[in-house]
Amino acid sequence: MRRLALIKPNSYISSTGKPNQPHQVQTQNYNTPFFLYSFYFLVGTPNHITHPLKQKLKEMNPDQFQKNSMFIETPEEGGKNFDDDGRVKRTGTWITASAHIITAVIGSGVLSLAWAIAQMGWVAGPAVLFAFSFITYFTSTLLADCYRSPDPVHGKRNYTYSDVVRSVLGGRKFQLCGLAQYINLVGVTIGYTITASISMVAVKRSNCFHKHGHHVKCYTSNNPFMILFACIQIVLSQIPNFHKLWWLSIVAAVMSFAYSSIGLGLSVAKVAGGGEHVRTTLTGVQVGVDVTGSEKVWRTFQAIGDIAFAYAYSNVLIEIQDTLKSSPPENKVMKRASLIGILTTTLFYVLCGCLGYAAFGNDAPGNFLTGFGFYEPFWLIDFANICIAVHLVGAYQVFCQPIFGFVESLSKERWPNSQFVNGEHGVKFPLCGTYYVNFFRVVWRTTYVIITALIAMMFPFFNDFLGLIGSLSFWPLTVYFPIEMYIKQSKMQRFSFTWTWLKILSWACLIVSIISAAGSIQGLAQDLKKYQPFKAQQ
Repeated sequence: MRRLALIKPNSYISSTGKPNQPHQVQTQNYNTPFFLYSFYFLVGTPNHITHPLKQKLKEMNPDQFQKNSMFIETPEEGGKNFDDDGRVKRTGTWITASAHIITAVIGSGVLSLAWAIAQMGWVAGPAVLFAFSFITYFTSTLLADCYRSPDPVHGKRNYTYSDVVRSVLGGRKFQLCGLAQYINLVGVTIGYTITASISMVAVKRSNCFHKHGHHVKCYTSNNPFMILFACIQIVLSQIPNFHKLWWLSIVAAVMSFAYSSIGLGLSVAKVAGGGEHVRTTLTGVQVGVDVTGSEKVWRTFQAIGDIAFAYAYSNVLIEIQDTLKSSPPENKVMKRASLIGILTTTLFYVLCGCLGYAAFGNDAPGNFLTGFGFYEPFWLIDFANICIAVHLVGAYQVFCQPIFGFVESLSKERWPNSQFVNGEHGVKFPLCGTYYVNFFRVVWRTTYVIITALIAMMFPFFNDFLGLIGSLSFWPLTVYFPIEMYIKQSKMQRFSFTWTWLKILSWACLIVSIISAAGSIQGLAQDLKKYQPFKAQQ
């Protein structure tokens, strides 16, 4: 769903992987969806910069800094029709921006919504969904006003979320923003490893159930599939111009809509078909019947984190806004697109969550496509789980490429004369030309994939991990930074009515994030009590 390209500081990679000269860098095409995730959080304010790398980054102008980012590059479209920042004229509209928002938001988070609604019931479940929807929309309108700074209409453009934070807040808050973003990226790559392996296991178990009957246990280990997923990622991670795979975003978007729609359709069919009665209540799982009192509280907190994960959107808002044409003003168009995109996403989430709860009741599985609430038609369930796995193969790379780029840029600055870090070694392949290998890139990227796979094997708990990721990223990235930037850019008076209630909203969301993180951590702790590491079975 999101496309990135690693453009190295002083070396631009050709389609064969060979470094070209810096003057050959090409301009961006803003007609295609792209999402930037390069976060240089080591940069401090002028008074705090002491490290040589910090000083180097401090001296870079915005264009130089941007060249160290992840972005799409396409051939230059002549010498005319440029925007006010010297880049090719943007042509995006509220329609294209709405489409980007929908494809960026809807993903694997939808799989746990039926379980989340089951923990809270018919009243609190949809209410929490709508609350997160409203908060996400509201803070996105604040963030949209910060795309240009200091003036939201005529100010200087910022191309990424981290650019906005650096421009408006700077200093330590810029560093904290980078830290929050990288924690989120690492967590998502681990979560995707877990989710993809569970889906691959589900395909094998589904065929087993179809062949031998539903009474057979059909236990299958997750680990071989995590190893398979890791091997695929190791290979993909070595592709120098990963952004050249332009079709990857399209495939990911199609896959996410396919498995989400299949899950929704199966839920509708199960509800319409009647069959055995399922228990649903206004308050969700019942104390004394389904869970104990303490389990009810902890699982409710965890469910909130799962819903927060499903609304991960703010990270890509600025990148989407940067595709819009400048008239009418980008902030107004983006607010309209956010409203349409989030309303559409929320409607889809409510349908998936509520219909999933209606289909399974209080026994709703944590992942409604792999928990075997559905057995037939087995081929359709297999197809849905294959779609999940294919989607996450590409999505993993989207989230890990910024991490790769960041570490490799730091290493080149730290060891500029190291042949191991900087050397490119040509390897000829018949009919394919020459592929250039960098030993540090091979070792570092392979090591990262192996580490994330090992962590996934140690903690292969879908709902707990999704809830933890959602909890850790929601408050800082969706609420805190947009509010702080809006307050500073608008020069809002301290203790005014608007300032006060914005601060109250921020603190309330912080408390919600803390309790949902606590619920997810408690869930992980409980799962670990009855789990032997590296021996997970479904």
